[in-house]
Amino acid sequence: MKLHFLGASGEVTGSSYLVETAQCRFLVDCGMFQGGREADRKNLAALGFDVRSLDFVLLTHAHLDHSGLLPRLVAFGYRGPIYTTTATATLLPPMLKDSAYIHEKEALWETARRRAKRGRDGVLAREVAPLYTVAQAEASTQQVHGLPYGKRFSPHDGVEVCFRDAGHILGSAIIEVWVKESGAQRKLVFSGDLGQPGRPVVRDPTPIEDADVLLVESTYGNRNHRSLEATIEELVEAIERTFDGRSGGNVIVPAFALGRTQELLIVLASLAESGRLPNLKVFVDSPLATAATQATLQHADLLDEQAQRLFGAALRGELPIQIRFTESVDDSKALNTIRSGAIIIAASGMCEAGRIKHHLQHNLGRSECSVLITGFQAHGTLGRRIVDGARYVRIFQEDVPVRARIYTLGGLSAHADQSALLAWLGHFKRAPEQCFVVHGEEEIAVEFAGVVRERLGWPRVIVPTQGTIAAL
Repeated sequence: MKLHFLGASGEVTGSSYLVETAQCRFLVDCGMFQGGREADRKNLAALGFDVRSLDFVLLTHAHLDHSGLLPRLVAFGYRGPIYTTTATATLLPPMLKDSAYIHEKEALWETARRRAKRGRDGVLAREVAPLYTVAQAEASTQQVHGLPYGKRFSPHDGVEVCFRDAGHILGSAIIEVWVKESGAQRKLVFSGDLGQPGRPVVRDPTPIEDADVLLVESTYGNRNHRSLEATIEELVEAIERTFDGRSGGNVIVPAFALGRTQELLIVLASLAESGRLPNLKVFVDSPLATAATQATLQHADLLDEQAQRLFGAALRGELPIQIRFTESVDDSKALNTIRSGAIIIAASGMCEAGRIKHHLQHNLGRSECSVLITGFQAHGTLGRRIVDGARYVRIFQEDVPVRARIYTLGGLSAHADQSALLAWLGHFKRAPEQCFVVHGEEEIAVEFAGVVRERLGWPRVIVPTQGTIAAL
């Protein structure tokens, strides 16, 4: 049996792993790389193997860094099943369609830019093709099969699979895979993205007790998050300070449309209910976030009880908080006429595309405004440049000064921190024969691998690089 590391190896995005056994070939995740031109090049070069030889695909969750190349996989000729959880199957269509729409828009914009540039030299630039189209995204979702947590199934002879709750976002899964070869059975476990225990909305990650081969994420493997209580205090302070006095501004929140947006709404609803932040005006400016919120309500049984209650009460208007989901482009543009008192939540979470870029363009240069960074910002992204203290950032061919206050609310992360990762690993009754540390920037993954060796005494903890092929 062989394991190919196709992405999220020494970096955070592009999760994809190819498993070859004597009987079959299958893919675990098919994620898009994110973070500037280098990511664009990687996306174009990805899937450089015969995708038609795959027997099936397993998907941990709907975030694009795990699912975003599925339309390209299908466009290249893959015709087999894509297995995931029931909730993820609901979330994928709007996620992938929105991604494709952005790719189409960016391709049109780039074509126009090149033609304008070359036209001055009398040379007509060729049309730029999108990474994939809306039609291709819609076609790929026809091959998705949703299954509940805890149901063991067989996607191929000699292979059994079970999805366990990863506690990261709605529908996120740890994947257990049992492979039978030469009369012996071996167990592979793919952690996917593990959530931080005790967070609003989703349940805690499911403990796993054994594996022969383990792939574990390490996004925050070198640090611990602030407590949720301390993070909420910082959130309250940021909002109160921004809205204080006549010269108050707006609070701009880049947030992942799936997971983070819904978590923020529940936290804000709780603060409104308690009277700490009453009469908030919250605008969710993302068609994808609206669709993801609707899907979340469809699967409310997967939320914890407090989240179910607050979510429903807030959306029914029973709490002292106004939550408005914008619908049209004109509604979105109208938000940029608001000078103060608004909390605007928009995608993308790393500020790379979508409506958040317009809101940053209009508010980032205003010292009375605040920007709340609530999730991981990959290298090369606009969000990372803002977090790293850039004085100016380039948005829509304009140099925008960074005068707004920047808050990084790490305690709202949907990823487990070092302590939580070690606690999850601590449930294993024996060390895996091989443990691969993935989904982390290289220096963080290496540091976390060392911590696992030292604290848990596991002998074979490996940090693979992209393109590594491991014999299992």
